[in-house]
Amino acid sequence: MGRVTERRRTLRIRDGAVSSRADTLVAEEPLEIRLNGKPLAITMRTPGDDFALAAGFLVSEGVIAEGGEVQSIVYCAGATADGVNTYNVVDVKLAPGVVAPDITLERNVYTTSSCGLCGKASLDAVRTTTRHPVGDTPPVRVTPELLSALPDRLRAAQKVFDRTGGLHAAALFSEEGELLDVREDVGRHNAVDKLVGRALTDGRLPLSRSVLLVSGRASFELAQKAVMAGIPVLAAVSAPSSLAVDLAAESGLTLVGFLRGPSMNVYAGEHRIALEAGVH
Repeated sequence: MGRVTERRRTLRIRDGAVSSRADTLVAEEPLEIRLNGKPLAITMRTPGDDFALAAGFLVSEGVIAEGGEVQSIVYCAGATADGVNTYNVVDVKLAPGVVAPDITLERNVYTTSSCGLCGKASLDAVRTTTRHPVGDTPPVRVTPELLSALPDRLRAAQKVFDRTGGLHAAALFSEEGELLDVREDVGRHNAVDKLVGRALTDGRLPLSRSVLLVSGRASFELAQKAVMAGIPVLAAVSAPSSLAVDLAAESGLTLVGFLRGPSMNVYAGEHRIALEAGVH
């Protein structure tokens, strides 16, 4: 199985002084996800939690919604012409009776660590495939003070980032601010898929009483993944996109951006933010 980090020689220049040393880098390798033996997608990811990544990806694509819908997830032996297992090909076999989607060239997708799913469909695709609609009753209520403390808790849990400085992270918190799970990956969308996939295998979907925090911006794709997992609150330390805000408003997702210290912007779902009386 691939390593999470790798060492590479680098030329260091510091205040005019030149030296040579090895540097620790985050690993990036392709992962092909197959469904019932047929290629479905390729994503560039950091090796590790590959089965969770594949399961979470299938949740975000609306293929599965419960752990019982998966019969097995395995690495494909003989993934290369000489029969070597690269641990870069995963096959998800659906349980008997679970209908697989029609895998066509139009559905085949390619993801990258930078932009995630390229050429993804519109908001209509999310509406028609969501099986865990945001349905927190009573609604999750979080204070600005609780939200402002989450980035530091996430940063403290980032083990590989400390060695490389090159990873995105996603974390699940309870509505009381307890850290439930954290995953790192070169792609922020992969980190979220790993969280959702682990929740699927643990029987914890939908994540209707949780807060999802991502270390970068909040794209449409990340908002979609939150909605598909039934997560009511998505917070990001950077900016959201306009389409992410549109999706949040239409789906009932609470979307918080620019979460930095005591400052934040609430773009949708402000009814879940517990403000002091008289504060608008």
